[in-house]
Amino acid sequence: MAPIALNEPVDVVNVKTTNSAVEETGEIVRLAARSGTYTKQTSGAAPSYVQANLIVLPSKYATDFRILCRRNPVPCPLLAESKATGKWDELRSWINGLEGERIAKDVDLRHDFPRYMVYQDGILTKSHCLNVEEEWTEDHVGFLIGCSYSFESALDKAGLTPAHMAHGRNVPMYRTNIPLCPAGAFQNSTYVVSMRPYRMKDIETIRDVTRPYVDTHGEPIAWGWDAVDKLGIADISKPDFGEPPVAEDGIPLERHGIGEEECVPVFWGCGVTPQEAVRRAGLEGTVIGHAPGYMLVLDIRDWDIIPDAQH
Repeated sequence: MAPIALNEPVDVVNVKTTNSAVEETGEIVRLAARSGTYTKQTSGAAPSYVQANLIVLPSKYATDFRILCRRNPVPCPLLAESKATGKWDELRSWINGLEGERIAKDVDLRHDFPRYMVYQDGILTKSHCLNVEEEWTEDHVGFLIGCSYSFESALDKAGLTPAHMAHGRNVPMYRTNIPLCPAGAFQNSTYVVSMRPYRMKDIETIRDVTRPYVDTHGEPIAWGWDAVDKLGIADISKPDFGEPPVAEDGIPLERHGIGEEECVPVFWGCGVTPQEAVRRAGLEGTVIGHAPGYMLVLDIRDWDIIPDAQH
Protein backbone atom coordinates (compact mmCIF):
# COMPACT_ATOMS: atom_id res chain seq x y z
CA MET A 1 0.00 0.00 0.00
CA ALA A 2 1.28 3.45 -0.87
CA PRO A 3 2.28 5.76 2.00
CA ILE A 4 -0.12 8.49 3.09
CA ALA A 5 0.79 12.10 3.79
CA LEU A 6 0.96 12.81 7.53
CA ASN A 7 -1.12 15.96 7.21
CA GLU A 8 -3.76 14.35 4.99
CA PRO A 9 -7.01 16.40 5.13
CA VAL A 10 -9.73 14.91 7.30
CA ASP A 11 -13.49 15.37 7.58
CA VAL A 12 -13.69 19.07 8.38
CA VAL A 13 -17.33 18.87 9.47
CA ASN A 14 -16.50 16.35 12.18
CA VAL A 15 -13.17 17.83 13.21
CA LYS A 16 -14.61 21.32 13.69
CA THR A 17 -17.54 20.14 15.85
CA THR A 18 -17.40 22.16 19.06
CA ASN A 19 -18.44 19.33 21.41
CA SER A 20 -18.50 21.98 24.16
CA ALA A 21 -21.07 20.07 26.22
CA VAL A 22 -18.77 17.07 26.71
CA GLU A 23 -15.55 18.89 27.62
CA GLU A 24 -15.88 18.33 31.38
CA THR A 25 -13.88 15.30 32.54
CA GLY A 26 -11.40 12.91 31.05
CA GLU A 27 -13.88 10.04 31.17
CA ILE A 28 -16.61 12.03 29.42
CA VAL A 29 -14.23 13.02 26.61
CA ARG A 30 -13.01 9.41 26.24
CA LEU A 31 -16.53 8.04 26.03
CA ALA A 32 -17.48 10.68 23.48
CA ALA A 33 -14.45 9.76 21.36
CA ARG A 34 -15.38 6.09 21.73
CA SER A 35 -18.87 6.77 20.40
CA GLY A 36 -17.50 8.86 17.51
CA THR A 37 -19.08 12.12 18.70
CA TYR A 38 -15.78 13.75 19.74
CA THR A 39 -13.48 13.90 16.71
CA LYS A 40 -11.56 17.19 17.02
CA GLN A 41 -8.08 17.86 18.40
CA THR A 42 -7.95 17.97 22.19
CA SER A 43 -6.09 21.18 23.09
CA GLY A 44 -8.26 22.78 25.76
CA ALA A 45 -10.39 19.68 26.36
CA ALA A 46 -11.28 19.02 30.03
CA PRO A 47 -8.90 21.63 31.54
CA SER A 48 -6.56 20.31 34.26
CA TYR A 49 -7.01 16.67 33.14
CA VAL A 50 -3.75 15.07 31.98
CA GLN A 51 -3.57 14.07 28.30
CA ALA A 52 -1.52 11.33 26.64
CA ASN A 53 -0.02 10.31 23.30
CA LEU A 54 -0.19 6.72 22.03
CA ILE A 55 2.14 4.20 20.46
CA VAL A 56 1.08 0.55 20.04
CA LEU A 57 3.76 -1.98 19.09
CA PRO A 58 4.13 -5.69 18.42
CA SER A 59 5.26 -7.24 21.71
CA LYS A 60 8.76 -8.06 20.41
CA TYR A 61 9.55 -4.31 20.41
CA ALA A 62 8.10 -3.53 23.85
CA THR A 63 11.33 -3.92 25.85
CA ASP A 64 13.31 -1.77 23.41
CA PHE A 65 10.62 0.91 23.59
CA ARG A 66 10.65 1.01 27.40
CA ILE A 67 14.41 1.51 27.26
CA LEU A 68 13.99 4.22 24.61
CA CYS A 69 11.64 6.10 26.96
CA ARG A 70 13.99 5.76 29.94
CA ARG A 71 16.88 7.09 27.87
CA ASN A 72 14.84 9.95 26.38
CA PRO A 73 12.48 11.14 29.15
CA VAL A 74 11.95 14.66 27.75
CA PRO A 75 10.31 13.72 24.41
CA CYS A 76 9.12 10.28 25.60
CA PRO A 77 7.85 10.48 29.21
CA LEU A 78 6.19 7.10 29.78
CA LEU A 79 2.96 7.31 31.80
CA ALA A 80 1.47 3.83 31.40
CA GLU A 81 1.22 0.75 29.19
CA SER A 82 -1.09 -2.19 28.57
CA LYS A 83 -1.38 -4.25 31.74
CA ALA A 84 -0.56 -7.33 29.67
CA THR A 85 0.18 -8.09 26.03
CA GLY A 86 -2.99 -7.69 23.99
CA LYS A 87 -4.79 -5.70 26.72
CA TRP A 88 -6.52 -2.57 25.47
CA ASP A 89 -8.76 -1.93 28.49
CA GLU A 90 -6.38 -2.16 31.47
CA LEU A 91 -3.27 -0.13 32.22
CA ARG A 92 -0.02 -0.65 34.11
CA SER A 93 1.17 2.64 35.58
CA TRP A 94 4.67 4.06 35.27
CA ILE A 95 3.84 7.04 37.51
CA ASN A 96 5.00 6.60 41.09
CA GLY A 97 2.10 6.35 43.52
CA LEU A 98 -0.62 5.99 40.88
CA GLU A 99 -2.31 2.73 39.90
CA GLY A 100 -3.26 2.10 36.28
CA GLU A 101 -6.98 2.06 37.10
CA ARG A 102 -6.69 5.52 38.60
CA ILE A 103 -4.98 6.87 35.48
CA ALA A 104 -7.99 5.81 33.40
CA LYS A 105 -10.58 3.49 34.98
CA ASP A 106 -12.74 3.03 31.88
CA VAL A 107 -10.48 2.97 28.85
CA ASP A 108 -10.40 1.43 25.39
CA LEU A 109 -7.12 2.22 23.66
CA ARG A 110 -8.62 1.14 20.33
CA HIS A 111 -11.41 3.75 20.38
CA ASP A 112 -10.78 6.49 22.97
CA PHE A 113 -8.45 8.73 20.95
CA PRO A 114 -10.40 11.00 18.57
CA ARG A 115 -8.13 10.05 15.63
CA TYR A 116 -5.46 7.41 14.92
CA MET A 117 -2.55 6.67 12.57
CA VAL A 118 -1.60 3.17 11.39
CA TYR A 119 1.83 2.10 10.11
CA GLN A 120 2.63 -1.12 8.27
CA ASP A 121 6.32 -2.09 8.17
CA GLY A 122 7.23 1.52 8.98
CA ILE A 123 4.99 3.11 6.32
CA LEU A 124 1.92 5.16 7.21
CA THR A 125 -1.06 3.39 5.63
CA LYS A 126 -4.08 4.88 7.47
CA SER A 127 -4.36 8.49 8.59
CA HIS A 128 -6.81 10.13 11.03
CA CYS A 129 -9.05 7.06 11.33
CA LEU A 130 -11.70 6.95 14.07
CA ASN A 131 -10.69 3.64 15.67
CA VAL A 132 -8.17 0.80 15.31
CA GLU A 133 -10.27 -2.15 16.46
CA GLU A 134 -9.46 -4.15 13.31
CA GLU A 135 -5.71 -3.45 13.59
CA TRP A 136 -5.30 -4.29 17.29
CA THR A 137 -4.18 -7.90 17.91
CA GLU A 138 -3.46 -10.11 20.90
CA ASP A 139 0.26 -9.46 20.29
CA HIS A 140 0.05 -5.66 20.68
CA VAL A 141 1.25 -3.58 23.63
CA GLY A 142 -0.04 -0.03 24.00
CA PHE A 143 2.04 2.75 25.58
CA LEU A 144 0.84 6.15 26.82
CA ILE A 145 3.29 9.06 26.59
CA GLY A 146 2.82 12.37 28.40
CA CYS A 147 1.47 15.28 26.32
CA SER A 148 2.25 18.99 26.58
CA TYR A 149 -1.46 19.80 26.27
CA SER A 150 -1.51 18.84 29.95
CA PHE A 151 0.19 22.09 31.03
CA GLU A 152 -1.77 24.41 28.74
CA SER A 153 -4.45 25.04 31.37
CA ALA A 154 -1.68 26.17 33.75
CA LEU A 155 -0.38 28.57 31.09
CA ASP A 156 -3.92 29.81 30.55
CA LYS A 157 -4.37 30.46 34.28
CA ALA A 158 -1.10 32.41 34.25
CA GLY A 159 -2.49 34.70 31.53
CA LEU A 160 -0.32 33.02 28.88
CA THR A 161 -2.91 31.20 26.79
CA PRO A 162 -1.18 29.41 23.87
CA ALA A 163 -2.06 31.07 20.56
CA HIS A 164 -3.24 27.85 18.91
CA MET A 165 -5.54 27.18 21.88
CA ALA A 166 -6.96 30.71 21.78
CA HIS A 167 -7.72 30.42 18.07
CA GLY A 168 -9.01 26.82 18.02
CA ARG A 169 -6.08 25.42 16.05
CA ASN A 170 -3.84 22.36 16.31
CA VAL A 171 -0.38 23.01 17.75
CA PRO A 172 2.43 23.08 15.14
CA MET A 173 4.99 20.25 15.44
CA TYR A 174 8.35 19.86 13.71
CA ARG A 175 10.97 17.21 13.08
CA THR A 176 14.40 18.29 14.34
CA ASN A 177 18.06 17.35 14.15
CA ILE A 178 18.31 16.51 17.88
CA PRO A 179 19.27 12.83 18.07
CA LEU A 180 17.47 10.39 20.34
CA CYS A 181 19.60 8.15 22.49
CA PRO A 182 19.06 4.82 20.65
CA ALA A 183 17.64 1.62 22.11
CA GLY A 184 17.56 -1.75 20.35
CA ALA A 185 15.44 -1.53 17.21
CA PHE A 186 15.09 2.24 17.61
CA GLN A 187 18.15 3.72 15.95
CA ASN A 188 19.06 6.98 14.20
CA SER A 189 15.92 8.89 15.14
CA THR A 190 15.44 12.48 16.29
CA TYR A 191 13.18 14.59 18.46
CA VAL A 192 9.87 15.97 17.31
CA VAL A 193 9.03 19.28 19.03
CA SER A 194 5.82 21.22 19.56
CA MET A 195 5.92 25.02 19.28
CA ARG A 196 4.00 27.82 20.98
CA PRO A 197 4.94 31.42 20.19
CA TYR A 198 5.40 33.85 23.10
CA ARG A 199 6.88 37.28 23.74
CA MET A 200 10.51 37.25 24.79
CA LYS A 201 9.66 39.01 28.05
CA ASP A 202 7.44 36.07 29.08
CA ILE A 203 9.95 33.25 28.49
CA GLU A 204 11.15 32.96 32.09
CA THR A 205 7.58 32.81 33.41
CA ILE A 206 6.71 30.14 30.83
CA ARG A 207 9.73 28.11 31.92
CA ASP A 208 8.67 28.40 35.56
CA VAL A 209 5.06 27.38 34.84
CA THR A 210 5.90 24.32 32.73
CA ARG A 211 9.07 23.11 34.49
CA PRO A 212 7.26 20.96 37.11
CA TYR A 213 5.42 19.01 34.41
CA VAL A 214 8.23 16.50 33.91
CA ASP A 215 5.72 13.72 33.13
CA THR A 216 4.38 15.79 30.22
CA HIS A 217 7.66 17.13 28.70
CA GLY A 218 8.46 19.84 31.26
CA GLU A 219 9.94 23.22 30.36
CA PRO A 220 10.92 24.34 26.83
CA ILE A 221 14.08 22.91 25.31
CA ALA A 222 14.74 25.96 23.07
CA TRP A 223 13.31 29.37 22.18
CA GLY A 224 13.96 32.35 19.95
CA TRP A 225 14.49 32.69 16.23
CA ASP A 226 18.03 31.32 16.37
CA ALA A 227 16.58 28.09 17.78
CA VAL A 228 14.77 27.48 14.48
CA ASP A 229 18.10 27.04 12.67
CA LYS A 230 19.74 25.18 15.54
CA LEU A 231 16.93 22.62 15.56
CA GLY A 232 17.19 22.13 11.81
CA ILE A 233 13.71 23.47 11.03
CA ALA A 234 13.69 24.68 7.42
CA ASP A 235 10.51 26.78 7.50
CA ILE A 236 8.61 27.70 10.67
CA SER A 237 5.46 28.31 8.60
CA LYS A 238 5.42 24.70 7.38
CA PRO A 239 5.15 22.30 10.34
CA ASP A 240 5.51 18.56 9.78
CA PHE A 241 2.38 17.97 11.89
CA GLY A 242 -0.47 20.17 13.10
CA GLU A 243 -1.31 23.59 11.66
CA PRO A 244 0.88 26.55 10.65
CA PRO A 245 1.67 28.77 13.64
CA VAL A 246 -0.09 32.03 14.44
CA ALA A 247 0.85 34.75 16.92
CA GLU A 248 -1.42 35.84 19.77
CA ASP A 249 -3.36 38.14 17.40
CA GLY A 250 -4.09 35.23 15.03
CA ILE A 251 -1.75 36.54 12.33
CA PRO A 252 0.83 34.11 10.84
CA LEU A 253 3.98 34.06 12.96
CA GLU A 254 6.80 36.15 11.46
CA ARG A 255 10.07 37.63 12.64
CA HIS A 256 9.84 41.37 13.35
CA GLY A 257 12.85 42.14 15.55
CA ILE A 258 11.23 44.31 18.24
CA GLY A 259 13.10 43.13 21.32
CA GLU A 260 11.32 41.93 24.45
CA GLU A 261 7.88 42.51 22.90
CA GLU A 262 8.64 40.31 19.91
CA CYS A 263 6.69 37.06 19.57
CA VAL A 264 9.23 34.23 19.14
CA PRO A 265 8.99 30.44 18.72
CA VAL A 266 9.19 28.41 21.95
CA PHE A 267 9.82 24.66 21.58
CA TRP A 268 8.96 21.71 23.82
CA GLY A 269 9.63 17.98 23.51
CA CYS A 270 6.71 16.23 21.79
CA GLY A 271 5.08 12.82 22.16
CA VAL A 272 4.92 12.38 18.38
CA THR A 273 8.63 11.52 18.71
CA PRO A 274 7.92 7.76 19.07
CA GLN A 275 6.05 7.75 15.75
CA GLU A 276 9.07 9.36 14.12
CA ALA A 277 11.23 6.66 15.73
CA VAL A 278 8.93 3.99 14.28
CA ARG A 279 9.16 5.58 10.84
CA ARG A 280 12.95 5.72 11.01
CA ALA A 281 13.27 2.17 12.33
CA GLY A 282 10.95 0.59 9.75
CA LEU A 283 9.54 -1.80 12.34
CA GLU A 284 7.98 -4.98 11.01
CA GLY A 285 4.26 -5.46 11.42
CA THR A 286 1.42 -3.13 12.39
CA VAL A 287 2.15 -0.13 14.60
CA ILE A 288 -0.57 2.23 15.82
CA GLY A 289 -0.30 5.82 17.02
CA HIS A 290 -2.57 8.77 17.76
CA ALA A 291 -3.08 11.42 15.10
CA PRO A 292 -0.89 14.37 16.18
CA GLY A 293 -2.98 16.70 18.33
CA TYR A 294 -5.75 14.13 19.02
CA MET A 295 -5.00 12.83 22.49
CA LEU A 296 -6.39 10.52 25.15
CA VAL A 297 -7.77 12.51 28.09
CA LEU A 298 -7.10 10.68 31.37
CA ASP A 299 -8.77 10.66 34.80
CA ILE A 300 -5.75 12.09 36.63
CA ARG A 301 -5.30 15.82 37.14
CA ASP A 302 -2.42 18.28 37.21
CA TRP A 303 -2.08 17.87 40.96
CA ASP A 304 -1.74 14.09 40.64
CA ILE A 305 1.54 14.47 38.77
CA ILE A 306 2.57 17.75 40.47
CA PRO A 307 1.78 17.52 44.19
CA ASP A 308 2.11 21.29 44.72
CA ALA A 309 -0.18 22.28 41.83
CA GLN A 310 -3.06 24.58 42.76
CA HIS A 311 -6.61 23.28 42.30
